[in-house]
Amino acid sequence: MTRPLGRPLPAFFLALLGGLAQAGAIAWPATGQPLWWLQIASLAVLAWQLHGAPSAGRAALLGWTFATAWLCGTFWWLFISMHSYGGLAAPLAALAVFALAAFLGGYYALASGVYRWLAPGPGWGAPAFAALWLLAELLRGRWFTGFPWGAGGYAHVDGPLAALAPWIGVYGIGALAAVLAAAIASAPGRAQWGRPLGWIAAIAVLGVAATLWRDVPAGAPQGGPLSVALLQGNIPQDEKFEGQTGVPLALSWYGEQLAASHEQLVVAPETAIPLLPQQLPEGYLDALAQHFRGGSQALLVGMPLGSYEQGYTNSVVGFRPGAAPYRFDKHHLVPFGEFIPPLFRWFTDLLHIPLGDFNRGAVGQPSFAWAGQRLAPNICYEDLFGEELAARFVEPAQAPTVFVNVSNIGWFGDTVAIDQHLQISRMRALEFDRPVIRATNTGATAIVDHRAHVTRLLPRYTRGVLTGEVQGRSGTTPFAWWAARFGLWPLWIVGLAPVFAALLRLRGRARPVKSGECSPSSKSS
Repeated sequence: MTRPLGRPLPAFFLALLGGLAQAGAIAWPATGQPLWWLQIASLAVLAWQLHGAPSAGRAALLGWTFATAWLCGTFWWLFISMHSYGGLAAPLAALAVFALAAFLGGYYALASGVYRWLAPGPGWGAPAFAALWLLAELLRGRWFTGFPWGAGGYAHVDGPLAALAPWIGVYGIGALAAVLAAAIASAPGRAQWGRPLGWIAAIAVLGVAATLWRDVPAGAPQGGPLSVALLQGNIPQDEKFEGQTGVPLALSWYGEQLAASHEQLVVAPETAIPLLPQQLPEGYLDALAQHFRGGSQALLVGMPLGSYEQGYTNSVVGFRPGAAPYRFDKHHLVPFGEFIPPLFRWFTDLLHIPLGDFNRGAVGQPSFAWAGQRLAPNICYEDLFGEELAARFVEPAQAPTVFVNVSNIGWFGDTVAIDQHLQISRMRALEFDRPVIRATNTGATAIVDHRAHVTRLLPRYTRGVLTGEVQGRSGTTPFAWWAARFGLWPLWIVGLAPVFAALLRLRGRARPVKSGECSPSSKSS
């Protein structure tokens, strides 16, 4: 029998430390040492606490404390965008970050409380915990436009579970990590928590992962290597949209680099050109278009498009020889930055940031065909939503061969946000067996191969051009196949199935004994 955790303050302090350890595991690129084991260990501490919690309410508070600490420690850098660039008072900016983490932590509080309420018996503890944790991750990633930054699976990009990314994606990896965490938590004399099943699952997962790392369903090279030039302007964020400083600097530097490049493909970051076409100096955009239409190179450049009457989009424009201009419009917009959620106009009015209500592009927009490759742009944190990128894989003949991410993370300073975003791109490379090229304003401008290895990287917060080659890939991973057709629904089903099973078991335990029946305790041999 597990002894309840009777002292609330030490228990909550332990949950707080566990949440911060979880954040540290996801922020490991800043340390240079993979910490996938810490993600599992910190989650195991929470699982151990939940099993010993005296009530569902206490378990919910423990889960909320863990998740809020984890999320605050993961995206604390939002404070910089609101305070340093938005002009929001430091206490209000800190409160806003905490409020977001606390709200998102509610999903994990619900999962923790339900887990304790179900009180799964032998054999059900680990799968029930993992299922509920998976559901909480899915809720955070999808509801209210979704903000899954720092999901637990990202800690495993360089761990043994990374081999499973082409099969089950980042959320599936997070769920298996939760199974392992629950199995570890059940080990110290907790046979009623399904210790045998837990350890068997742990060994099986690691064994399968090691095998699949060798036998991952690989695609094939598509065409020959493509030479690329990835531009990083390092335009100071507080000057980027200033008409007397940042705008002239951006137009001058990017214009010079685009004209001087010799690679087959040139990519400039999100809003590299910070003005609408009708606001540009006369002939600026026409000269760029003519340069790339009349030569042997192609260009992808980030810039805003639209008008007051038609609405505005955050877009990527492409020019290539012998073809009409290409256009990709960002689909997954950033709340408060690119659209204002209902009832939150008062909050955006406190910020001194160029905000707007942008129009959304469609899901699964066509790729940019060039030099035998199908280049699929995505803008900023759109690559956080692998299920949306998967929509381009419905037709294998039209599926992307290379992902192209253009970003501006300058809003968040020289922080771990840059490293975290690179990890996100690396996970997408594993899930889809595709290389990723990244052109950013301040970093991380990089070339990532289909195995998630960073082959070229430009130092952050420097102005320069990263040149190299990228090899496109064809073929469809299992994750790309099922996510393209069903989205995340298979994972919802996987998460809900053990919960329903536990509910049925709970209902069976609660069924009253009818007159004339013998209860188990009344039977005798």
